Amino acid sequence: MATLLDFRRRIRSVKNTQQITRAMKFVSAARLRRAQEAALAARPYAKELARVLRSIMTRIESPEHPLLEKRPEERILGIVLAGERGLAGAFNANILKEAMKFFRSKKDKKLVVIPVGKKSRDALRKAGFEIAAEYVNVLARVDLGVAQEIAKVVTELYAEDKVDAVYIIFSEFKNVLAPNLITEKLLPIEKIEESGEPGKGPEALVDYIYEQPPHVILDRLLPRYAETEILRALLESSAAEHAARMTAMEAATNNAGEVIEGLTLHMNKVRQAAITKEIIEIVSGAASTA
Repeated sequence: MATLLDFRRRIRSVKNTQQITRAMKFVSAARLRRAQEAALAARPYAKELARVLRSIMTRIESPEHPLLEKRPEERILGIVLAGERGLAGAFNANILKEAMKFFRSKKDKKLVVIPVGKKSRDALRKAGFEIAAEYVNVLARVDLGVAQEIAKVVTELYAEDKVDAVYIIFSEFKNVLAPNLITEKLLPIEKIEESGEPGKGPEALVDYIYEQPPHVILDRLLPRYAETEILRALLESSAAEHAARMTAMEAATNNAGEVIEGLTLHMNKVRQAAITKEIIEIVSGAASTA
């Protein structure tokens, strides 16, 4: 049977753990605020750039560019964005589950992956996927240079006819409690009537006056589009990870408090029972000597 000293040691240990989880919650909350602001700021630019590019493609009768060439999807490249560390609840597990679900739907195709984040790299490497490139320790502080590097690798693989389609799988930041898992087609870029977005049909096209030839415009916009979409995914994934970790640490802190309360209550009962037993022994001893 556990003694009072054992209970005190367990309570002290749980309190120490609670202090750690509370500190991690505050750290994640501070990082989440910055990551959330960056993710929200990146959305309008990425959305408008995609709309402008799709509108241009729709108005150009036969756009010619290596990144616009459509081929049967026999070789698929998947970019999977997961976290760098654990202690984030089901964040990493949900992303990897979504990625595996997508890969199973394409099991008859040749699959190549680019993992971003340690958890993604470890899981995809263990699963035996062919890895074209890997990026770790990049989500703690998202940098445009990393997005440009990833975009360069992706566009080169597509332009050199080594892959037929590129998909990116990540967790979009929705709110602190409910992330939104996204599987988005990055390349080839779809025209507006093919994208299936509500309110984005051909009637929503904007008429542009082009001061440069179409191939010059596309040479500038297409790489920028890939960089922007990857940067947005990195920012969204970073914010979602911090939100998941903050929520998980808050739940762990609350659970530690409940454990402390339960242990304290049980310790008090044991102590009360010991006191009662001692009183009974004293009374019994006094009665026997009387």
